[in-house]
Amino acid sequence: MKVLIVGANGQIGKHLVTSIQDHNQLDAKAMIRKEEQASYFENMGAETAVVDLEGEIEPIAKAAEGVDAIVFTAGSGPNTGADKTVLVDLDGAVKTIKAAEKAGVKRFVMISSYDTTREAIQSASSSFAPYVAAKHYADEWLKSTDLDYTIIHPGKLTNDEGSGRVNAASRVERDEIPREDVANVIVASLENASTVGKEFQVVKGNTSIDDAIKSL
Repeated sequence: MKVLIVGANGQIGKHLVTSIQDHNQLDAKAMIRKEEQASYFENMGAETAVVDLEGEIEPIAKAAEGVDAIVFTAGSGPNTGADKTVLVDLDGAVKTIKAAEKAGVKRFVMISSYDTTREAIQSASSSFAPYVAAKHYADEWLKSTDLDYTIIHPGKLTNDEGSGRVNAASRVERDEIPREDVANVIVASLENASTVGKEFQVVKGNTSIDDAIKSL
């Protein structure tokens, strides 16, 4: 299975490309924004595609040609304003979904925020609410399509070493999770067709990632 990672140069994205390239049955195609980022992934044997997520749909669709799945891990980051949040976390996500449809890629994994419910938008701080709203509507757009989607809602992200053990369910108690573990949850979700049409929260825990994903 060839997997296009949108936002490959992000922190989860880099872990994900590494995990995929270490997998016998998966190959990564890293979608990046700058040519100078390519060597990092090419040194791992991953294919790359230089595409501006804030541009048009067609280049994204071209990058998606010939792949079997798309993982959207892109994000505007914590230090940008609401404008970038809309352009990347909402518009970028929707354009990637439309690109998947255009390229005939059915499998789509979305890395969302921990809680994107309407209640979460209303209770968020004024600075955080635009991000939650963007993620909410991107998730809703994906769920309205015919794509074979999985939506993953990770807890507070850390750079701790992954433990390979998590707690995953439709609702879990808020907690942290290493980015490395999120990457491996994505891989396990791609491997398990039972995650199609599902969304779930995931935080650190005591269950192996494979068992946690299979139990969803």
